[in-house]
Amino acid sequence: MKRLSSLIILAAGIAAGTAGSYWYVHRSASFATPAVAEEMAPAKDSREILYFRHPMGLPDTSKVLKKDSMGMDYIAVYADEASNDGTVKVSLDKLQRSGVRTEKVGEKAISRTVRSAGIVEHDESLLTIIAVRSDGYIEDLFVDKTGQSVEEGDALFRFYSPQIQLAQVDLLVAIRAQGSRDASRELEGAMQKMRNLNVPESRIEEVRKTKTNPRTLDWPSPTAGDVTSKSVIKGQFVEAGDELFRIADHSRVWIIAEVAEADIADIAEGTPVTVTLRAFPNTPHDGDVTFIYPAMRKLETRTISVRIELPNPDRLLRGGMYADVVFHPGAKDAPVAAVPTNAVIDSGTRQIVLVAKGEGRFEPRAVKLGHRGDGYVEVLEGVELGEEVVTSATFLIDSESNLKAALRAFSQQDDKQ
Repeated sequence: MKRLSSLIILAAGIAAGTAGSYWYVHRSASFATPAVAEEMAPAKDSREILYFRHPMGLPDTSKVLKKDSMGMDYIAVYADEASNDGTVKVSLDKLQRSGVRTEKVGEKAISRTVRSAGIVEHDESLLTIIAVRSDGYIEDLFVDKTGQSVEEGDALFRFYSPQIQLAQVDLLVAIRAQGSRDASRELEGAMQKMRNLNVPESRIEEVRKTKTNPRTLDWPSPTAGDVTSKSVIKGQFVEAGDELFRIADHSRVWIIAEVAEADIADIAEGTPVTVTLRAFPNTPHDGDVTFIYPAMRKLETRTISVRIELPNPDRLLRGGMYADVVFHPGAKDAPVAAVPTNAVIDSGTRQIVLVAKGEGRFEPRAVKLGHRGDGYVEVLEGVELGEEVVTSATFLIDSESNLKAALRAFSQQDDKQ
């Protein structure tokens, strides 16, 4: 009679399907007879338990069942799951349901692209500093703004120099002395003296033709470009050698790209690149690597500076602009053993692949990797051509110390489904 009443209470609790019903089931079970309790107990696993492992895969095992610091039960490792050959076995039906895919290690020509960020800079070979070689005064300033564009021959400033005045007088004296025995040598010496003062040839010819001594000189720009620096104002006294202007010819610019230290081995002078300015995302520019700097200029980022030269006829590429740079090193000379990149489990200290041994067995195998590209990575050591490696599975994690634990946990979790 008591057994019948207990079963009635138990059935009522299950039918209710509420949180309270669980209490009734638990309550009724505590008052059930030993026979009822035996019927309600879960089926015992007859498999031999070798040990219990940490539920989170930590390297900790126990001979008896216990809980971890978070109250989770350690997981049993059965004799039929363990293997002396270092493999882990998963049933074939579970493999099919988990979406495990494998691919044979094959020979491939690894090609890749290297991406980096860059910045537009002036072409240093097209920079010009404007300076005078004699003391004097800036009586007028025709280019008075930084960023102003000038053409070759445009007057930059009006300069008065006593030294240039004296050189012009010497030239006039040599001109008047023509016809004498040493006139030719004196004339050439006077002209050379003016050249040494960086007086333009146009002024020398003017003095020779007009036989006059102009007081000031409108200093012409020796190049076309943009004024990137102006260090002079109207009325200023300047000394020989002072930098007055700095002019950059922007018909060609440099792109300085920062390449990660790990990628620099694939980059060489002449490597083709594609440069896309963030200001003009729809207008990529093709170029080549022209120079790789001999030292790491940015130690904090561990990058190597690489220079690309680009023509800039429309002057749209401006200094300081950001650029996205894609290097195209090309394919390696010969095919190499390679596996898909998603087959590699990287622990940070070692790289591992799962080698399929057949009949649901997998062997974790440490590998040494080489170049990457096109979704594949070169394998230098660890696997042989023709071996099958796992390329996708829901139970893979990226920690080598948890690898076997993850496979076993997957197998046990799958039993509960």
